[in-house]
Amino acid sequence: LGGEKERWEATVQQLTHEYELLPGDAAVAAGMVSYAGPFAGEHRAHFEQLWRDTEVAEKVAGQDNASLIHVLGNPVLIQQWSVYGLPNDDLSVENGIIIDTARRWPLMIDPQRQANKFVKTYGKAASEFGMCICKLSDSNLLQVVELGIQFGKWVLLENIGESLDPALEPVLQQQKLKDGNFWKIKLGDKEVAYSLQFRFFMTTTLGNPHYSPELSVKVSLLNFAITPDGLQDQMLGILVAQEQPEMEEKKQEIVKNNAKNTQELKAIEDNILRLLSAEGDILESRELIDTLEYSKITSASIGKAMDEAEETEVEIDAVRKSYRPYAIRASVLFFCVSELLVIDPMYQFSLQWFQQLAVMGITNSENGDNRETRLENLISYFTYFIYQSVCRGLFEKHKLLFSFALTLKIMDGAGRLSAEECRFLLAGPTSESKDANSTNPAVSWLSEKAWGEIICIGQLPSMYGFTRKFSEFVRDWHAIYDAEEADKEKLPGDLDQTLTPLQKMCVLRALRPDRVATAVVDFVAQELGEKFVEPPVFDIAVSYEDSTKASPLIFLLSPGSDPVNEMLEFADTRGMAHKLDSISLGQGQGPKAAAMIERARE
Repeated sequence: LGGEKERWEATVQQLTHEYELLPGDAAVAAGMVSYAGPFAGEHRAHFEQLWRDTEVAEKVAGQDNASLIHVLGNPVLIQQWSVYGLPNDDLSVENGIIIDTARRWPLMIDPQRQANKFVKTYGKAASEFGMCICKLSDSNLLQVVELGIQFGKWVLLENIGESLDPALEPVLQQQKLKDGNFWKIKLGDKEVAYSLQFRFFMTTTLGNPHYSPELSVKVSLLNFAITPDGLQDQMLGILVAQEQPEMEEKKQEIVKNNAKNTQELKAIEDNILRLLSAEGDILESRELIDTLEYSKITSASIGKAMDEAEETEVEIDAVRKSYRPYAIRASVLFFCVSELLVIDPMYQFSLQWFQQLAVMGITNSENGDNRETRLENLISYFTYFIYQSVCRGLFEKHKLLFSFALTLKIMDGAGRLSAEECRFLLAGPTSESKDANSTNPAVSWLSEKAWGEIICIGQLPSMYGFTRKFSEFVRDWHAIYDAEEADKEKLPGDLDQTLTPLQKMCVLRALRPDRVATAVVDFVAQELGEKFVEPPVFDIAVSYEDSTKASPLIFLLSPGSDPVNEMLEFADTRGMAHKLDSISLGQGQGPKAAAMIERARE
């Protein structure tokens, strides 16, 4: 059993070293569990670095790379979470650790419903006594919670708003009392037996909820909003599952087997420790010797299997990596679409809808002679497909704005967008621009406000010296200023060749802001193509193809528009006119509409 001795000695040395560094590691982990939950990934990383730097300054022993995942993360458990649908990015794993270790019940900010899906899947597998799902609007809410507490079930309270039912106060504060050998909790006017297996979860689909301090201190607030890395990994999985299903199945099988093997190895080690701590002479314990022998054989077998799996996984990841440009573009598109909510509260697009369109895009896009061509076809088709699908739900005045935002996001994703130039174009000078050595060279036609913006342009890192060039060609600039189509005029000197289209729009913003919208049309057409500035005409047949039995078509009507005739004609062309039923909703019509839907399902 010499091999086992070496392995255990190495483990003991590692644990001894980690024990000496426990004070600093515990401080970082405790801080993250207590305070970091509501924050995004970059803020969490900043907190950890801040605490590590403080430990160094105060000479507190701790690991250089101490983090929540490193200190409290259980690799076996994390692999299991991955199998049950928890995304692999650091933010999601940290959330999983906080859910597992925090004393307070988790309230998850979950706009894309990822946490909801994970808790449901994981709960069904991990909860010995089952899982209950309820909403605040349910009439039997307290009864469901009561049964969960009594029988040790996991309870998920989903789609909550910014407040909770006061009757849940004892549950949130875990006001359980010891009664002999058992625990009890008072719900309303009666006492209920409290099972220690009971777990309580809450999720909200609100993207930026405002919870009162009184509620926040009773729960563990967790930000489960999807991250670019997490979305890229999901989109990569969807693409590979469609393009090379056997490879994606193999990848998922490896993840499951690795989780199973590491869990088995840990169970054996725990059993050995249990036997070593038992009373009596360990050398005479036949069970311990047999377990050690089995551990050696099993660990060698598992180690070999995991090495082989690692080699296979490297090969699979190399193939998956070749599809990453698609995943990056898909991530850029989703975050661009999800930010439309800022323009109008109606513009809300779910992750499930987006991924459904992704599958349709993969299926309908052209094949290529090789993987590179196929990848280009996938990216270009899906980009335009998303543009078409989103445009159908936008007001006319917002369609060009969406095209422009899409263009900027794609450029930013490719590393081709200057943040300073973009900020100036959208917001103008952020403070008063002053240059003691520069005076307005065209007082007769150029306002001081416009001259201030030109000075600001000259102070941008990428356009340094522009103010001097403007002063050299005042007469040429005056001609551009007076031109009817100023955005079509050539810039003086070498500026027409040296400035990028975005930089030219910055100049146009200062001189002729009335022509910026026209310049945006040309800019989008140049970057993405003419079709991205020509919103698709409404076609009910195309919209119908994008819908499913679970996602109906909803027409938002403006005065004077009526799609009924077009819908009747479409039903006739599909041979469904005899099955088309209609109803006008109003008082008492709800049950009739529900009955019609039920008949349609049958």
